[in-house]
Amino acid sequence: MNIEQIMQELVDHKVLNSIAIPAKPLSGGTVSKLYLIERTDGNPYVVKINEPQVVKSESIYLKHYQTSNLLPKLIFLEPSNTYLVYSFITGSTDYPDGNKREILHMLIHGLINNYKQVSAQQGWGWVDQPSKSWRDFLEDERSAKSIMIGVHLADEDHELVCNLVQNMEEEQEAFLLHGDCGVHNFIFEDGQLKGVIDPTPVIGDPLYDVIYAFCSSPDDLTIETFHLILDQVGFKGEASVSTIYEKVLIGLYLRIGTAIKHHPSDLDSYLLSWQYWRAIVIQCKNKGA
Repeated sequence: MNIEQIMQELVDHKVLNSIAIPAKPLSGGTVSKLYLIERTDGNPYVVKINEPQVVKSESIYLKHYQTSNLLPKLIFLEPSNTYLVYSFITGSTDYPDGNKREILHMLIHGLINNYKQVSAQQGWGWVDQPSKSWRDFLEDERSAKSIMIGVHLADEDHELVCNLVQNMEEEQEAFLLHGDCGVHNFIFEDGQLKGVIDPTPVIGDPLYDVIYAFCSSPDDLTIETFHLILDQVGFKGEASVSTIYEKVLIGLYLRIGTAIKHHPSDLDSYLLSWQYWRAIVIQCKNKGA
């Protein structure tokens, strides 16, 4: 189905009053196709076309958190999940360096602290491709990223993360997460966080999204900044601080794999942060020995 057919269908479904202006292709979709539809009331819509299971899982997330002011509003879901339509958030995707603490503060209070528990009967991890357990999901992610990272980290570093994942306690409470909650999917205006787009929903631990966002840019990856963020989170459960640090190291490892593939210029900064957080985790382990 092409965009002209979609727009006519949206008129038929009374989502649009008329086709006044042709849709404009939007950049940014790696797999999906995105189009901007201008409307006479000045509030544009976005059409996103993707595989049905991807469209369906994104719509589930947007419906689940429709009251969040940081997320687009779901306007229409095509019955066979070929595409969805949501409100357009104005602003820029250019990350404003130096404002990480405030951005993540807004993210936590505007979105993550409003996360809701869901059933994990259908599995953990990716909503459209679930795993049997949260540990299995993390192990699949770790295994894939270890291939990307290769010799950029020592064998003992790969082994450390493997052991951390294997020895992690299973999560008991499942929440519906964004899954790709990084600065590349944030909309900014005047240096402030205005929106969060493009979820690839995950069922799991809310700290996953917190740590993902924290590690999604190489700046200010300090323990001081992390604690300022962590203090705002309402979903820490009974996890010890040392266990949370281990989760940060796992998250940083996964981010290094992503950086090698998509943001190689960030790699040196991430490797320095790796040594920093690795030392913190090792120190905590030695104290607990």
